[in-house]
Amino acid sequence: MELYDLRVVVDRIEGRPVCGLRPGDSFVVRQSSRLELPEGRHFCIYALAAVLPLLPAKQRSLPPDDWLEQDSFVACPDPEERLIMRIERIGRVELDAGELT
Repeated sequence: MELYDLRVVVDRIEGRPVCGLRPGDSFVVRQSSRLELPEGRHFCIYALAAVLPLLPAKQRSLPPDDWLEQDSFVACPDPEERLIMRIERIGRVELDAGELT
């Protein structure tokens, strides 16, 4: 099967920055389930929790009229911070479904 590798990037912070992230901070999801953070960086677990449910769908090819194909922005649940993340497809990888859980 083919899946997309993804990068999740902090696009902007529209409120009070409290979690220590800044625009441009990111993490990468490779080969279906491998989360990679840049060395010495972190990612807020609440922002991560907001974006995690959408990642499996963004890893797959979607119909052009699917809302998730057209929209790549996710908001952190902290109403004061208003951190906005962007999900980017960064490449395709072929995987053997029998080797995945």
